[in-house]
Amino acid sequence: MDELLSVSVGGAFTSGNHPVKVEDIDSLSQKIEETDVFLRKKGRDDAEGFGWINLPYQNLTEIIETGRWLSKFDTIVQIGIGGSALGNRMLVNALLPPFYNELETPLRKGPRFYLLENSDPVTATAMLDRLDLSKTVFVVVSKSGSTTETIAHFLWTWQRAKENLGTKAPEHFLVITDSRRGSLRKFVRARGCRSLEIPESVGGRYSVLSSVGLATAAALGIDIERLLQGAREIDQRLVMRNYLWENPAWVLAGLNVLHARAGRNMSVMMPYGDCLSAFAEWFAQLWGESLGKNGLGTTPVRALGAIDQHSQLQLYMEGPDDKFITIIDVKNRPYFKLPDNIDDDALKYFEFLFGKTMGELLSVEARSTTSALIKAGKPVVYLSIPEVSERYIGALVFFYEYLTALVGLLMDVNPFDQPGVEQGKRYIYSLMGRQGFEEYIGEVEQYFGKCRNIEIIL
Repeated sequence: MDELLSVSVGGAFTSGNHPVKVEDIDSLSQKIEETDVFLRKKGRDDAEGFGWINLPYQNLTEIIETGRWLSKFDTIVQIGIGGSALGNRMLVNALLPPFYNELETPLRKGPRFYLLENSDPVTATAMLDRLDLSKTVFVVVSKSGSTTETIAHFLWTWQRAKENLGTKAPEHFLVITDSRRGSLRKFVRARGCRSLEIPESVGGRYSVLSSVGLATAAALGIDIERLLQGAREIDQRLVMRNYLWENPAWVLAGLNVLHARAGRNMSVMMPYGDCLSAFAEWFAQLWGESLGKNGLGTTPVRALGAIDQHSQLQLYMEGPDDKFITIIDVKNRPYFKLPDNIDDDALKYFEFLFGKTMGELLSVEARSTTSALIKAGKPVVYLSIPEVSERYIGALVFFYEYLTALVGLLMDVNPFDQPGVEQGKRYIYSLMGRQGFEEYIGEVEQYFGKCRNIEIIL
């Protein structure tokens, strides 16, 4: 059985004022096992929020067919935010070549791909003004069908499409939403445009391995069958590892809970390699929105090796002992060799780099940073994957979804809701004039007025 990922946790145990010891993990063993049983039973029942655990086993026929249709366009614009965009960004970042949109065919094996996320008119206008709408397809993603930012972008692009394409406008839209409910589903029925369903039991931040992430991935030439294969394999291995110290997700779950109790309320995700930078962004939403409830949870911090060795590492090394750090390394990287020798005495000082590869340098930096953190007494986990490809990214994604859900349940929070987000949404609806939310206008005025009570103007 070949390796999907490896997790080294020896550097995660600490002494001093806030110790976390091996025996502390052992004390959580029974609770972790019981929580896993609960999680998997809920998954089998397809209970609300738990449906992501079944996504590696889904039938891909409709998604693959939709991907073929999408691939006929020159440009795909996905309209979504949060879980309806971050997973797509992560897959594109990891599995397509750098500067993908700038490549010419055949090096670029699919349409150009853009995301419309934030409600920033400058970005949105600049993007749409450069597109040929007759060769563009818009993928509108919102499970509820009422996400304000997404609907605003949708209304704008729909109007522009009607003005430019007339009755053919519906042929340039794919809607991914709830199977039965919501305004977008009504739009699909009324206009007859293509659509895919988001499973009712799958929440947005756990949806990357559903139609949300896979439809556009398939259109862009990403092998989504291999992606799900990796997710299935890691799931099956986790099921078989029913002893604590053989199951890296169980050990990591215990470590995260214990370090949070010890006051380490920041979880740093630091992959080494540009192709995993968006993985850290995706992780930040998954972790923060799943765990941050009832005064609990740890704040996700995104970092990128080796760049943040020259930015944040000083803080991690000698700042407050309030962080639990994960380093992600890749064992096999594309080959890029430095010169074996340079006949120039002025460059003699740099001969230690002669003949080395850039990939070797990046991995040396990952191991060196891990070692330095351990010497400084800072808790760190070193995780590595064999290579960045569909199978291993699928495994990594599922591993962190499972880990996040497990940690949430161990903390006695619901890892599948986001009540704190809903309050802000109600305030937005009230200020934008949505019917039924008028009662919240006074609250916004009260609390924003409190903010403005002390205003300093230059």
